[in-house]
Amino acid sequence: MTAYQAGIAKFEGEEAQVFGISTDNTPTLKHWAEEHLKLSFPLLSDFQRKVAEAYGVLSPNGVASRTTFVIDTNGKIQHIEAGAPAIDPNGAVTACSRVRKK
Repeated sequence: MTAYQAGIAKFEGEEAQVFGISTDNTPTLKHWAEEHLKLSFPLLSDFQRKVAEAYGVLSPNGVASRTTFVIDTNGKIQHIEAGAPAIDPNGAVTACSRVRKK
């Protein structure tokens, strides 16, 4: 999340909305977003794990794998990065630029 916050300006020219989704509960996310990470984008709670399951990133032990999705304005997934590469926002920025140019 800190890398996305540090690179948030890169998304502004791409007409993109950045947000995070975590399986943590809302009070925990609010605490981290405001007090530790100082995020300017929203963190959403998927405490029931419905989103993680629907997107195929929920492991059998109930933990969601770190994944970045770029979804176009029609709701179609245009780009996915999973694991360590999902931490770096540059892949998502590039994907957003490609989507915008279509």
